[in-house]
Amino acid sequence: MDSLHDIWQSVMARLSAALTPTAINTWFADCEPVDLEERRLVLQTTSDFKRNIILQRFGQTIRDALQDLFSCEMDLLVLTTEEMEDYHREGPEDDLPEAAAYTFDRFIVGQSNKFAHAAAIAVANDPGKIYNPLFIYGNSGLGKTHLLLAIGQAIREKDPAVKIGYVKGDEFTNQMVTSIREGTQEEFRRRYRNVELFLVDDIQFIAGKLGVQEEFFHTFNDIYESGHQIVITSDRPPLDMVKLEDRLRTRFEGGLMADIQPPDLETRMAIIRNKSQGVGLLLTDEIVEYIATNITANIRQIEGVVHRLTAYRDMLDDTITISSVKRAIKDVIRTGVYIPTPEAIIAETSRYYGISEEDIRGQRRSKNTAMARQAAMYLIRSLTNLSLVDIGEQFENRNHSTVLSSIRKVEEQIKSDPETAAAIRDITSNLNARNQ
Repeated sequence: MDSLHDIWQSVMARLSAALTPTAINTWFADCEPVDLEERRLVLQTTSDFKRNIILQRFGQTIRDALQDLFSCEMDLLVLTTEEMEDYHREGPEDDLPEAAAYTFDRFIVGQSNKFAHAAAIAVANDPGKIYNPLFIYGNSGLGKTHLLLAIGQAIREKDPAVKIGYVKGDEFTNQMVTSIREGTQEEFRRRYRNVELFLVDDIQFIAGKLGVQEEFFHTFNDIYESGHQIVITSDRPPLDMVKLEDRLRTRFEGGLMADIQPPDLETRMAIIRNKSQGVGLLLTDEIVEYIATNITANIRQIEGVVHRLTAYRDMLDDTITISSVKRAIKDVIRTGVYIPTPEAIIAETSRYYGISEEDIRGQRRSKNTAMARQAAMYLIRSLTNLSLVDIGEQFENRNHSTVLSSIRKVEEQIKSDPETAAAIRDITSNLNARNQ
């Protein structure tokens, strides 16, 4: 690519292939590239709301386009017009993502998250001294990442020079593999072991990866023994991560563990009011109660409904009524749960077992490959509506009897082998987590 403009044009071509002209004009007409750092594209848009939409709805498409262009994983930073002055004055930030929306004052506290919220504030006020590590766990979409980033924001406000390391469990794995391939292991280790605040999101993705757990163990120890703060989130407590090494489990459990439960009705109503007011959307008490009564799974679903209602108002000049609310939430209510694609299941099984997708789909017959293949077939059968014949097509057109035999074998192993049962549970949980 010859310039930042050329790079953005290539990204926009990818977006235009997937979106309508109206959507492109609505969200990207006043969005422009600002900078290309070593592994991050910086964009500017005009408001918090548009920034959030770009990150939540189109962020992954943009990252995929960048990965195709540069053959490596790239991050994305979206700034509002008001934030550009600080960016140019201070230069690129450290690992902590741009997270203006994720502060303590924007976190709605209820009975379901009161303890985790209090623990997060205590850590932000006195990092490295109490509750180290802080381990926050709960189902996807309940606010774990919000608290994690709020801790980082609060500590940075008090000390702008603080060194913060932020990483997701699967990104830690990818970065480690890249460092080995490129011979930059020492640089990778220094990146995290020298930080004063280490924030790790979705740690469950390293379970079962022995080499990654070894590296993370030493990273954890270096930071902890230096007296610096570690905060970790997960979709489950350490005890439920069957493939997590005992030495890591004991370290995670050695600090403070705080769980977050789904919000009750009153908290959901408060969240809806807060989110809608944040985007200038006025909802009647009747509408707020209707949404809160029908959307109960997690906060991200609530945010999605608010964003859809805002789009109705802005793009269709529509008055928000109970009727429009019903249209906005009908898909959420109808599907109820996430139904992953066969491709997503095979990709997650590949990550879990450390076996390539090509080998899982192919003819290799090693014990580990066969186990991963059988697990993928079982999960596709369990989590989708595909027939045995359709499943066989995902694995180089294996016949339906072979697929059925594999599924039955996994069913028997789940009953008799705790490790197989844990693998199926973990892969399923990881799939659900990636959807949120």
